[in-house]
Amino acid sequence: MADQILSQEEIDALLSAMDKGEVDLKQDAKDDPVVQDCSLTSRSTMLRSQFHALEEVCDRFATRMSLALSTTFQQPIEVGPVSTEMVKYGEFISSFSTPTSLNIFSMEPLIGEALLAVEPQLVFSLIDCMFGGDGKPLGRIREFTLIEQRMMKKFAAEALAGLQEAWSVVHKVKIGLHRIESKPEFTHLASSGEPMVVIVFGIKGQAFSGNIHLCISYLMLEPIKEVLAATERREKDSQPAWHAQLRELLKDTPVNVIAELGSTSRTVGEVLNLQVDDVLQLPTGPKDQIILKIDGVPKFYGFPGIIKGNRAVEINRCLNR
Repeated sequence: MADQILSQEEIDALLSAMDKGEVDLKQDAKDDPVVQDCSLTSRSTMLRSQFHALEEVCDRFATRMSLALSTTFQQPIEVGPVSTEMVKYGEFISSFSTPTSLNIFSMEPLIGEALLAVEPQLVFSLIDCMFGGDGKPLGRIREFTLIEQRMMKKFAAEALAGLQEAWSVVHKVKIGLHRIESKPEFTHLASSGEPMVVIVFGIKGQAFSGNIHLCISYLMLEPIKEVLAATERREKDSQPAWHAQLRELLKDTPVNVIAELGSTSRTVGEVLNLQVDDVLQLPTGPKDQIILKIDGVPKFYGFPGIIKGNRAVEINRCLNR
């Protein structure tokens, strides 16, 4: 540290140079700060924190759609979420061409309208599958016929029914299809700058693939954002609900109950020589315990008997296995 201290001669020389103007006292100008654009309407960072529950809705919707389409078309159809982002409505709707199957629907009690968009090539593939084809894409895009529009209305209704069921685990909504458009410029869902939550689902068959787009306004979901963000509470609440439902379903499940009075062994020759009125002796008697089987699995010990003229078994104890 002593080597870094100026001597008296060095201090005098520095002061003299300052007086003569030989030392530049101005600091070097710093670079101007870099200004970056920040869009307050772009709320993609809020998707995971505020709308984390949408992931569960998407998974349930994709699973139901995959099962429904596979059953209807008699071929394996894969449906899965591709991406989730927040964009302005103007940017979203301008990305579609004419014709596109644009299905506008409501989600009561939420205020506003949402949109389910099906890409044109996927429309023709789905319609081909509806009429027994394999869904091979068309070589060119053309306007939808009246029959094709009716078929896509049926598809949209089934898809929205699955979406309503998927939402039930988070927040009960009643989804209703309002109208169907084929031209994006006629679809006035919101203002151009309004932020929208856009979820893309991929549909893949044996000979085709495409995407459907689910577009929901951020303002539409904002009233229930606390419900959508409460993932831990929802998961805890859903477990007892599932358990109760499973228990209720199991109560109505029929099972075979067999009381085995006894068993014995015989040779093949003895079995072939059996005649009517022959008696097979069993090693157990009326006072011996017998085994009660549930669908072939031994579960209880009991005593055989008769109650009001009917053969019966009195359960004595459980069979520990």
